[in-house]
Amino acid sequence: MQTIVIAGAGMAGLTTAESLREAGFDGTITLVGAEPHPPYERPPLSKEVLTGRGSGRGVALRSDTELAALDLDLRLGVRAAALRPAERAVRLSDGTALPADGVVIATGARARRPEADLPGLHVLRTIDDAEAIRADLLRHRRAVVVGAGFVGAEVAASARALGVDVTLVEAAPTPLTRVVDPRIGSVLAELHRDNGVDLRLGVPVTGIEGDGGVERVRLADGTALETPLVVAGLGVRLNTEWLAGSGVAPDTELGGVRCDEYSATSLPGVYAVGDLASWPHPRYGGRLRLEHWTNAEEQARVAAHNLLAGDGARERYTPVPYFWSDQYGMKIQLLGQAAPADTVEIVHGSVESRKFVAFFGRAGRLVGVLGLRSTPRVMRHRPLLAESTSWTDALAAAGR
Repeated sequence: MQTIVIAGAGMAGLTTAESLREAGFDGTITLVGAEPHPPYERPPLSKEVLTGRGSGRGVALRSDTELAALDLDLRLGVRAAALRPAERAVRLSDGTALPADGVVIATGARARRPEADLPGLHVLRTIDDAEAIRADLLRHRRAVVVGAGFVGAEVAASARALGVDVTLVEAAPTPLTRVVDPRIGSVLAELHRDNGVDLRLGVPVTGIEGDGGVERVRLADGTALETPLVVAGLGVRLNTEWLAGSGVAPDTELGGVRCDEYSATSLPGVYAVGDLASWPHPRYGGRLRLEHWTNAEEQARVAAHNLLAGDGARERYTPVPYFWSDQYGMKIQLLGQAAPADTVEIVHGSVESRKFVAFFGRAGRLVGVLGLRSTPRVMRHRPLLAESTSWTDALAAAGR
């Protein structure tokens, strides 16, 4: 193997390149990024960049010197357009064909956009998005955020930190409905209200209107929210279109690329990592696909090792999923899965104090640990999720 092409220059793609070099690969590594910016972190975009505590340069994953030391063929501002296994090549949007003995798919996702296309209507996925939203927040001082998932919740929190009047609209009955049990989601709802957010739950958006720019958001209950600024946090679309006709098997249930337990796709020498990769996880009874910063890094390291290793030396990818969010000066951390859950129990602290650790159980097993303002205690329970721990044993370990 002399040439490896990594399609996608985010956390997953860059970590793959670094891991290949650390493993001693001295061939050509081409890192392809659709954006013109060098690889950067996305989590700070909804926090430090929106609030002005950080900048585009401040969220760079590596310095220019560190990137140079990797000796990469860095192609920025150009997209992977097609994977051609028969040609052992990746074709780019500028017409270039890159020879590839090995390929790592790390093209991730893009923000799902509303049907309306008006000035003042934003999504958040890139540095450019974040800077445009910040400028409009400071100019208008009023915003409607659509969707109370992690991105929408963090945007709302950051906007409030700037003194902006915020209405947060969510079609589900609680925030983060796909991620945490409603019993915890209701706690997060009160956190928004405590910080001055006008929270509208259980009501879908039916339209975003305006003449030459955003003027109002219409809700299914007949309400019209007057606003010059909307930030839509409606999830993502996976960047897999370029794989059409390549023979890479898709995951028809979770979306993205279907991988085995080694992060290998259906094509020899082709691996997938990050947001678009799904794989079987023995402790969660099925397949997972995670849009988490830590997953992008951890999966990339395993995939890089497996790409270079022989069949007998490959490693299975069986992580403890981990995600965090900063809202209103409070850190929310999640290990494992918090939904769906048969059982939820607060094992440390209390909901009333806004400082607690909750255990989540399913089919008699511990499947998730969530903490609010409880970092040391949350991480202390990580070993319980690294193996299959019964609900009874998990509670005993927590002193319950």
